[in-house]
Amino acid sequence: MREAMRYVLLSVGLLLGLPLACLAALVPCRSWADTPPAAPAPPPQAPVPPLARVWPVGVRPLVLRGWEPPATVYGPGHRGVDLAAPPGSAVRAVAPGRVSFAGRVAGKGVVSVELTGTDLRTTYEPITPSVRKGEEVRAGETVGTVEATGSHCPATCVHWGLRRGETYLDPLSLLPPWLLHRGPPRLLPVLEVPLPS
Repeated sequence: MREAMRYVLLSVGLLLGLPLACLAALVPCRSWADTPPAAPAPPPQAPVPPLARVWPVGVRPLVLRGWEPPATVYGPGHRGVDLAAPPGSAVRAVAPGRVSFAGRVAGKGVVSVELTGTDLRTTYEPITPSVRKGEEVRAGETVGTVEATGSHCPATCVHWGLRRGETYLDPLSLLPPWLLHRGPPRLLPVLEVPLPS
């Protein structure tokens, strides 16, 4: 009787188009029609607009460590860039925005600025904040000073970060080419002015 039942189930399964592996084991299987559709692919990330007007520190600071995106949400990486800066140096907002946080996190001074007209937020640490949450800042306005301790660099530095929602982005992408690649100033000769003897 059991063998006859198995034969009937196998025959019905073949008629319904169920996979043979499931039929052989007589295990309930889902057909392709029961498979839920795949989740839609996430929308592509919008490019970062080059809206910065100044570097956070100095004129063209040395980048001690660049951005290294993590492979996974909690994976290793470097979620920003480290810029060389001596203790006490002014740290500036790179673009206009509103301060969303100014205080201490894990013993380090941190300032976060939501950039006006975008879904982007920059962070600067370790700094001693000179602004408060809710303040509007202009590009180039000082938001704090570099702290002497708390840096993860061999020497003092500012860790500059950029986020869109929960996604970390390369903060250097905020810099327009003229600011990112600007070399040292050069003096050009002035026409019709005699050279000193």
